[in-house]
Amino acid sequence: MDQIVEIPIEKIKVGEHEQRLYIDGEEIAGLAASIGRLGVLVPLIVEEEGDTFKLVSGHRRLLAATRVGLSNLPCIVKDRTKADSHEVTFAENFFRKDLSPVELAGALKDCLLKQTMTVTEIAAGFHKSEHWVNSMVAIADWPSDVLVAVHAKGISVSAAHNLALVTDEEYRVFLLGNAVNQGATARTTAAWLQAWQTMQPAVEAITAEPVPAGAPQVPLVPQAPCLCCSQLFEVNMMSHVPVCGACIQLLRTVGATGGGVTIQPTTET
Repeated sequence: MDQIVEIPIEKIKVGEHEQRLYIDGEEIAGLAASIGRLGVLVPLIVEEEGDTFKLVSGHRRLLAATRVGLSNLPCIVKDRTKADSHEVTFAENFFRKDLSPVELAGALKDCLLKQTMTVTEIAAGFHKSEHWVNSMVAIADWPSDVLVAVHAKGISVSAAHNLALVTDEEYRVFLLGNAVNQGATARTTAAWLQAWQTMQPAVEAITAEPVPAGAPQVPLVPQAPCLCCSQLFEVNMMSHVPVCGACIQLLRTVGATGGGVTIQPTTET
């Protein structure tokens, strides 16, 4: 049986990839209250490194014990190979019921960046395809407002995927707010994405009909309306000139009314 030893809390250091991206304050507070009453019932697993100990398993317990103000923690000191440590840490980090898709994506990306594990090894650990791993890692690079909504369970990952492709921040924030309030599905946000790609105003985008089931979410070649005649063309068949947002709105208005306009250039003094 492994021997349990008391180790000063300041000598326990966080391991190379054990930290979680998002720590639930209420969860840690609840665990801290339990530890305050009963103590740490499950020993931490550590590895000796010189005069300190690297944490392999028990990150939440360490955080909660620190909050309570404990000076020593019960630990099991293991002499493991690096591969063994990875296996323990993998289970500790990734197979948690409360791990959100955002947390999982961040942890997987961190794992790959630090070259702790390869895509193939992670896929084998989850019994998933390498494509699944790469898709999850890509979530970590989504805009922060989309990640916050997904982490808070305000929108599904599939619905959020479409909004993450909207690069206009103001437009995306408007769509995201409506998606959370309406409980928008992936088919609905796919229609919104198409509306943005065809340069429709955001207030019109949210009235777009959901994309039919089985239909591609994004046109192979995005289309956009000509600002002069308002007809739709594939973007690779159109000319592009730098125009500010205010002038684009003016051109849209003129195109809708069939009138003419003269845009006076401004000069800096």
